Amino acid sequence: MVASSVLGFPRIGANREVKKAVEAYWAGKISAEDLTKAAADVKKTSWQSIKERGVDFVPSGEFSLYDHVLDHSAAFNVIPKRYVGHGLSPIDVYFAMGRGRQADGVDVPASEMKKWFDSNYHFVVPEVSDDTEFKLNFNKAVEEYQEAKAAGVTTRPVVLGPVSFLVLSKAAKGAQAGFQPISLLHKLLPVYKTLLADLKAAGAEWVQIDEPVLVLDSAAALEKEFATAYETLEPVSPKILLATYFSRLDSNVEFVAKLPIAGLHIDLDRAPGQLEDVLNAIKPTNIILSLGVVSGRNIWKTDFAAAIKLGQQAIEALGADRVIIATSSSLLHTPVTLASENKLTAEQKDWFSFALEKCAEVATIAAALSGSQDAAVAAALEANKVSITKRREFESTSDDTVRKRVAAITPDQLERKSPFAVRKDIQAKHLNLPKFPTTTIGSFPQTKEIRQARAKLGKGELTPEQYDEFIKKEIESVVRFQEKIGLDLLVHGEPERNDMVQYFGEQLSGFVFTQNAWVQSYGSRYVRPPIIVSDVSRPGPMTVRWSSYAQSVTKKPMKGMLTGPVTILNWSFPRADVSRELQSKQLALALRDEVIDLEKAGISAIQVDEPAIREGLPLRRSDWDAYLKWAVDSFKLSTAGVTDQLQTHSHFCYSDFDDIFPSIQRLDADVISIEASKADMKLLTTFKQYGYSNQIGPGVYDIHSPRVPGDQEIKDRLKAMLDILPDSLLFVNPDCGLKTRGWKETEASLANLVAAAQWARQTYA
Repeated sequence: MVASSVLGFPRIGANREVKKAVEAYWAGKISAEDLTKAAADVKKTSWQSIKERGVDFVPSGEFSLYDHVLDHSAAFNVIPKRYVGHGLSPIDVYFAMGRGRQADGVDVPASEMKKWFDSNYHFVVPEVSDDTEFKLNFNKAVEEYQEAKAAGVTTRPVVLGPVSFLVLSKAAKGAQAGFQPISLLHKLLPVYKTLLADLKAAGAEWVQIDEPVLVLDSAAALEKEFATAYETLEPVSPKILLATYFSRLDSNVEFVAKLPIAGLHIDLDRAPGQLEDVLNAIKPTNIILSLGVVSGRNIWKTDFAAAIKLGQQAIEALGADRVIIATSSSLLHTPVTLASENKLTAEQKDWFSFALEKCAEVATIAAALSGSQDAAVAAALEANKVSITKRREFESTSDDTVRKRVAAITPDQLERKSPFAVRKDIQAKHLNLPKFPTTTIGSFPQTKEIRQARAKLGKGELTPEQYDEFIKKEIESVVRFQEKIGLDLLVHGEPERNDMVQYFGEQLSGFVFTQNAWVQSYGSRYVRPPIIVSDVSRPGPMTVRWSSYAQSVTKKPMKGMLTGPVTILNWSFPRADVSRELQSKQLALALRDEVIDLEKAGISAIQVDEPAIREGLPLRRSDWDAYLKWAVDSFKLSTAGVTDQLQTHSHFCYSDFDDIFPSIQRLDADVISIEASKADMKLLTTFKQYGYSNQIGPGVYDIHSPRVPGDQEIKDRLKAMLDILPDSLLFVNPDCGLKTRGWKETEASLANLVAAAQWARQTYA
């Protein structure tokens, strides 16, 4: 009998109930008890919904109010000292670690965030040192297992594995030089033993232990640590399913197959080619194999025939009792359900499968592989066959004009007319910016009034003309504010934009959009990714109108704002039938036209954001070169069609650039801005090491937190930056866009930023 399994589920609620409750708690509108109740309702609904769809292994313990890695840090007492001793409740300490806190005499910044492997989900980085005292503050896995059981659902608890937890951690400030978090494994394992023994005592038969670092090249050096960990944990634990995802095990499967585990999960959506090697490695063992054949990262309906073929291959090698059909990863990265989508056409809706639908898919595939004679299973198989056939027919059509234009791209189209050293002088004369020029990353607060106006336009309660007048007033207000506080290179604030990807997708051909397909990015920040369904092109200008208007109301230079091709691709649900390279270059050509039109309209600086370029890097180094070639070429194709006096900017999110720095240099942007305020200057040392010669704006304060940095704090950051970077190259800007912040904190923070830049001009004259 082939079982079915889901590795994790969206924790946001079908109607974003968790976001609303968390933000209400932050605002002081509900109590901690109310927040707990709201979370409990969402968890119960999720567990019961998964069970109702016939899934055998229902996950628990992976729910989070902010971030599952932060949950582990709080549970294991990995709480930096700066958050201790303020009289805060445990839940407020937890949120302070995630987003900072500046209230009631407490002023602490947020912890560092990084991208969760190659996804757009952000996790809060644990900070450890030899002084870290691991202990179990609470056992969330047991609590939620019991909570689910009380709701009538027996679950398989999910725990982030000890090796991955430490590998994803960073050395805390004050740690000894050369300290490696993995050296603390011997101190951490007793806490895991307690957690798992308690789970077993509570009645859990299985536990899913996620060790996603096993798909990284670096895991090959951790064979001893994995052996130590699982030889220590197995005797006290429920049966262990070791879960890997997002890429392939490669040679790591050789030592994984020797671990004392009862089950192994592999991702066959991202890496179907690994199946044969894994089967050969585990066949002599008793390990059960969980096949991730239903995508946890995309929204296309699963091709049952292809999935069943993979399942049959595993059954032939291992037997049906040693095979589980599963999602490839947690469904955290997909929307909750298609049921609430009323504006997609019937044809479009038939293409897709969201989290709840994916639960039904794993159950159906498992039943089919088990030889089920159920009429409902037969009907589902036939309906899937019809759906996939129709989708393939649609995919076979293409836009010849777009395809021919991509095929005709030449190397000359990727290069600016002159090298940066020449462009820099031309731009300096044209823009006339002071030393340490100040700017922002693009967006300003999206107020309640802006959201209401957008909603009224959608409902027909505002005419397009009335809405346009509203947007003009918002833009002029943002421009006047920037002039008042003394910013040098202005932006229009983006009040007309709902999202930095969706806004462009809505003006490009080849996309479709949803009403409620929300996905968590970090904390209470959710996004609604557009879906690329066909070839992409630009019917007409997308941003020229509003950028031109903003420039018309000020004498200061205005920066046009675009989202780059790689980021639009990575932050959308992409097509699965053509390469990411083709999709990226189609987007690049559309954006190239927009950049050229913006310059013609009188815009002197244009920012083409690529916060996701590092995020999209494949997890296996052998796959890097091909990706970096087309990703960098796509950015250059977008930006190289302008004159030397046009200053190109780009922005990057929290990333480790050490290994890909030559590619960052090859982008040849005139100015890059990077999220750096929580990275302890390590990132800038990399830029110095490689001799980066273009201009750079490391973020001087964290915009993911409502906390207002003092001007001395920003001065100290500038001092540290100037110890590393030449003063002639430094821009002064926040970490990221200000869309999610309130106006009060934005005004105070930017005033302090400008004051610090003015101090720097005097000090480093």
